[in-house]
Amino acid sequence: MPTLADLPIPLDLPPMEAKLVEEVPREAGWRFEPKWDGFRCVAFRARDEVALRAKSGKPLDRFFPDVVDALKALPVDRFVVDGELTIDVGGRLSFEALQMRLHPAESRVRKLAAEQPAALTLFDCLLDAKGHSLIDAPLSRRRSELEALFKRLEGAAVMRLSPYTEDRDQACRWLDEAGFVLDGVVAKRTDGPYAPGERAMLKIKKIRTADCVVGGFRYQQGTEQVGSLLLGLYGDDGKLHHVGFTSTISNAERPELTSRLEALKGEGFSGDAPGGPSRWSTERTGAWVALKPELVVEVRYDQVTGGRFRHGTRLVRWRPDKAPRQCTFEQIRPPA
Repeated sequence: MPTLADLPIPLDLPPMEAKLVEEVPREAGWRFEPKWDGFRCVAFRARDEVALRAKSGKPLDRFFPDVVDALKALPVDRFVVDGELTIDVGGRLSFEALQMRLHPAESRVRKLAAEQPAALTLFDCLLDAKGHSLIDAPLSRRRSELEALFKRLEGAAVMRLSPYTEDRDQACRWLDEAGFVLDGVVAKRTDGPYAPGERAMLKIKKIRTADCVVGGFRYQQGTEQVGSLLLGLYGDDGKLHHVGFTSTISNAERPELTSRLEALKGEGFSGDAPGGPSRWSTERTGAWVALKPELVVEVRYDQVTGGRFRHGTRLVRWRPDKAPRQCTFEQIRPPA
């Protein structure tokens, strides 16, 4: 009876990665796929053994017992697939729900798995039906094997098949949904092999802008000059809520900006504020200075999750022409 150790694809195989580019490729020979807003995952099965591996190589099994159990129950007892773990909440993919799974208590993970089960969206196949490696096979063949495997899974709810297109216009339409429904678009060479650990794919993200109130700032570590601005938006409750930060401040402007900010020390955020419970590693702790809500900046962002910017934003410009109260959540809410 074959085990995971007998598979020709090792568990520590680094997944193929993507290089960020500014636009969807125009030349022929590319296939395009949606970039799903989830956790990258290579899933292995050999009879009664299942393993889930993150992009970092770390096991994901204990955080997604629902997926492990579902894969063990599938009518195909040997496969290696590359995909994205996602959780649907209210008809939308929720990255926040995925993050909540990374909890040390098994009982908590099991409870979340029962309430909001995860799914694995497939976009590559690394093992054919005979158990042979597809690492060196072109994408066109790997996709055929993936579709054949998906057909054998008999509509299992845990598995979803990611669409693809060779139509650049369709890829651009997918890109228009990025930042809300999707995380962007991925381009792959139709004749390209699976390149473990290499940035052999291209990823394109939709960059958006929003006007935000500067509700506070943090000093740069080890200095008395500003390091980052804390951003806020007004909610339907009329309160200013913390939504993220920007640290793209040049050294030349720090002294003058620090003086300007220190002169505005005041009440700060009236709603959600920095320093409270957070799953955002860049903003968990640290002293910050509250400011009167008078300054407005325009920032660029690529993703919103749970009413907050997923990553640090980029400062575009100051907006002295904009009233702070005009900076509302309406700017970053997903379309209906």
